Amino acid sequence: AASLTVLYSTRVVTPGGVFPAAIHVFNGRVQSVVPSDKPPKNTKVIDYGDLVISPGLVDVHVHLNEPGRAEWEGFDTGTRAAAAGGITTLVDMPLNSFPTTTTAAAFDLKLAASRGKLHVDVAFWGGLVPANAHNESVLTELLGRGVVGLKTFMSPSGIGDFENTARADLEAGLKVLSRYQLPLMAHAELPGDVDPPSVEADPRKYATYLATRPRKWEQDAIEMLTQLATETGAPIHVAHLSDADSLGKVRTARAAGKRITAETCTHYLVFAAEEIPDGDTLYKCAPPIREKENRDRLWKALKDGTLSVVSSDHSPAPPADKLVEEGDFLRAWGGISSLQFSLPATWTKMSKLGMDLVKLADVWSAAPAAVVGLGAKGAIAPGKDADFVVWDPSQDVTVGAPGPAGWAVEHRHPLTPYHGLTLKGRVVATYLRGTKIYAWGADEGVHRHRGAGPYGKPLLRR
Repeated sequence: AASLTVLYSTRVVTPGGVFPAAIHVFNGRVQSVVPSDKPPKNTKVIDYGDLVISPGLVDVHVHLNEPGRAEWEGFDTGTRAAAAGGITTLVDMPLNSFPTTTTAAAFDLKLAASRGKLHVDVAFWGGLVPANAHNESVLTELLGRGVVGLKTFMSPSGIGDFENTARADLEAGLKVLSRYQLPLMAHAELPGDVDPPSVEADPRKYATYLATRPRKWEQDAIEMLTQLATETGAPIHVAHLSDADSLGKVRTARAAGKRITAETCTHYLVFAAEEIPDGDTLYKCAPPIREKENRDRLWKALKDGTLSVVSSDHSPAPPADKLVEEGDFLRAWGGISSLQFSLPATWTKMSKLGMDLVKLADVWSAAPAAVVGLGAKGAIAPGKDADFVVWDPSQDVTVGAPGPAGWAVEHRHPLTPYHGLTLKGRVVATYLRGTKIYAWGADEGVHRHRGAGPYGKPLLRR
């Protein structure tokens, strides 16, 4: 039977601001948001006092790696970690699963592999590669399965069956996407000439790796994407922008009315090249984490809206592939494990820079939901799914530490560059379509996931 649930807080984050309100939830959706200085009397109310109720986070860039590489993460552990981090919707990447999601048949395998394992809602990107870019019927069939759009690499992905696209492939793919008005998400690095590391270069130094992926690669790729972007065709979304020098190109294209958006990732906002210890390959990713001054400019661009989305680009791998023991940045597999920590990792610095809870909800909920066309997600407003994160923005949490002040890592592999960091923002509870799917056991410092379930479902575009 359908039931009415009422949640109350003195700080409910809505598109119109933060205020005391009662959120009425019916049949998994928000029925109304009623401003009120105190909890309503006549109904059974879950009163969260001064804790913040924000819209659940929407992470458009996650590698869960199932089927085929579930030992890297998998739907079960990945979506459990998402729930613990207040992420209620994520969009799974077409790689590093095997097979990669570049055909309808491969998508069917992925969907089958997700059954019964989703703790949060999961949508899916299809993949655009040279092998399918010029085959309209293959792309049409893949899009018909309900993926949110297509993801492509403009540089080698490192995965054999997911080759990078050239300009002609992008143009062919965009033509099909344009018909459906669905986005192309691009890994924007265009490899050019770069001197290989000298014999004397120390592979345990982060600077050695950083020099192999120059800023120009991002600039050239983003330049090409801004040329391909139009005012009426398929939207283009620049994945994980790391180079602040490329921001001007995005700004100019957007000012000209072109349909292009850009995201950056938590690790580019939190870490800096100068701070990465020798041999600590957990920081390796592509595009790479750059210098402090670059980080400062990414924050400015987030503040002014040039970067409209933050994502995790959660891309874990088994410890052996990260070469943790030898610490060789050149040979280690790239990718940062971070999904669970997205909310406090962003909020810690964001709050210091004078950005508020509405801005946080914008870059982590509303804007990402809009990029991937998930109209029921991204805001606490009537008619939307009742996806919430209840949290304390002032409480410190220490990643990987035990006990009430700590935050146990829920990913399959606990290895992460965030380990030991103290961040601001404790997730207290997570709601998915009105059901409380996660609660923090404050007394013992444990994660409590809803026993029966999992409650998540695949989100397929109709």
